[in-house]
Amino acid sequence: MTEYGRGRGPEPWHPEDPLYGDQGWTGHEAQQAQMPHAGGPQQHPQEPQYPHDPQQYPQYQQNPQYQQDQYQQDPQYQQQYVHQGYPEQQQGYAPQQPLQAQQQLLQPQQQPGYDGQGWDTGQGQYTGVPQADPYLGADPYAQQPVGGYPGEAPDLYGTPEAYPPPQPPGRRHLVTEQEPEAEYADDEAEEASILPGGGGDDDSDEPNAGGRRGRSKGKPKRRNGAACLIAAVVIVAVIGGGGYYGYDYIKSKFSTGEDYAGEGEGSVAIDIPKGTGVGEMGRILKAHGVVKSADAFVAAAKANPKGGAIQAGSYVMKEHMSGKAAVDLMVNGAGVNALDVIPGWKNIQVYKAIDDKLKLKEGTTKDIASKEAKNLGLPEWANNNKDIKDPLEGFLYPARYDLSKDASPQSLLKQMVAKSNEAYASADLQGQAAKLGLANPLQLVTVASLVQAEGKYQHDFDKISRVVYNRLKPGNTETYGLLDFDSTVNYIKGQSTLDVGAVNDLRKLDDPYNTYKIKGLPAGPIGNPGPDALKSAINPAAGPWYYFVSVNENETLFAVTNAEHNQNRQRYEEERKKAGQ
Repeated sequence: MTEYGRGRGPEPWHPEDPLYGDQGWTGHEAQQAQMPHAGGPQQHPQEPQYPHDPQQYPQYQQNPQYQQDQYQQDPQYQQQYVHQGYPEQQQGYAPQQPLQAQQQLLQPQQQPGYDGQGWDTGQGQYTGVPQADPYLGADPYAQQPVGGYPGEAPDLYGTPEAYPPPQPPGRRHLVTEQEPEAEYADDEAEEASILPGGGGDDDSDEPNAGGRRGRSKGKPKRRNGAACLIAAVVIVAVIGGGGYYGYDYIKSKFSTGEDYAGEGEGSVAIDIPKGTGVGEMGRILKAHGVVKSADAFVAAAKANPKGGAIQAGSYVMKEHMSGKAAVDLMVNGAGVNALDVIPGWKNIQVYKAIDDKLKLKEGTTKDIASKEAKNLGLPEWANNNKDIKDPLEGFLYPARYDLSKDASPQSLLKQMVAKSNEAYASADLQGQAAKLGLANPLQLVTVASLVQAEGKYQHDFDKISRVVYNRLKPGNTETYGLLDFDSTVNYIKGQSTLDVGAVNDLRKLDDPYNTYKIKGLPAGPIGNPGPDALKSAINPAAGPWYYFVSVNENETLFAVTNAEHNQNRQRYEEERKKAGQ
């Protein structure tokens, strides 16, 4: 809706609109326009002509351009003259004229070509005062008076949403219901301007349409084929992309992928790095020919309740296994290609296990350990006793070690020493040894190895640790500084038995590890203690015990005196007879 308030129809709705009734085209309203009012026709009197006497009308003397500006502010005047190419009108307002010339403008003269019936060609000049425009310089809504100075009268057609200035009758065309609005044509013009070739369809046959683009009646509007093609391509791409991702999602959720059947055949070593997910495991297995597809392995792992607990490590598997068979093997640990060092194992046991796993000749790893001990990363305080039988004893930390395809005795021994260094540094062995009255960290590892060997059950470790420290006391009158541990004799002889022989015979055995003969700790550790034994060696239980004996799996008897200990040993013998030992 414009300032005139016209609707979408071809005729204005306001009865006083100059275009109402189409009384002919003059560029202004007709002088004798007949307008219906109050139910019948009404004749509007002609506006009086103003004389040019400056004394009677001083306002014209003060504003000599009043009349000329009134016409310049008229949008119809601008439509006629500005668009026909008059440069002096396009530059704004006319330059200041002498007073005499200004007064001449006030004299009423007959305008050439303006008789209220024909079309003003614009060839003549306004030398007289035209008939008053009832809407000249007035806001049709606010009805506020507008000053006559230049720039003060609003342009009723200057806003973007306003209707364009009226056109002569011969240049008007009606907007029908079948014809799109002018805005639609403008949108099409803008659309065509961005397509190849630029421009667009301009079906208007009017060279000066005043900003409204129309089409000749009956001429259909053509659609740009490129725009339709682009739209079709976009739609196809969206539908196709959505379909692909939808299919991929459904496939990943419900498809098990290609799969082999059976348990497979042959043998293949597989290394699964730490932090590997189930999907990546499947891809590694597929790359080595174990499973036919990663999807089959992932589906089988999801179907297995323990499938999410598959551990990284080295596995010995078969080729052409079904996804289910591969998952079952890895979950159960049957295919794990790893070496488990058990807490309390002596180095001789570790060396043999490495030879067996790597299929090496027996004694190979022992020889390498003897030759390369100094190059395997032992701490500085490890070799501080010349009587140590094996400098690596106590430093092959109990844990699981993966046997990759490139595994060797040297690589495995380095891993074990590194693991022990990490555990011992974390426990602060140097600081803890000083608190416990030990000479160095190696002695603390030795105590832990004795606790691990003597304690048959883990729940006894804390008390056994206290027995060791009590026997090491200088004022010990029960054992007089002797440990008297059978485990040290077994270490010397490379055996594991409860019947080490008579005590008198054992005291004759000359060996730096024989605790029946020497006072204090043996020269070095007698095995590889686990984390529990190490913890108990650092934190022994409080108590006065000097003796202990394990009666059965759930009971270990501790004693302060030798007499009490002999009673406990009698009970121990009775339990052995019941068990048939």
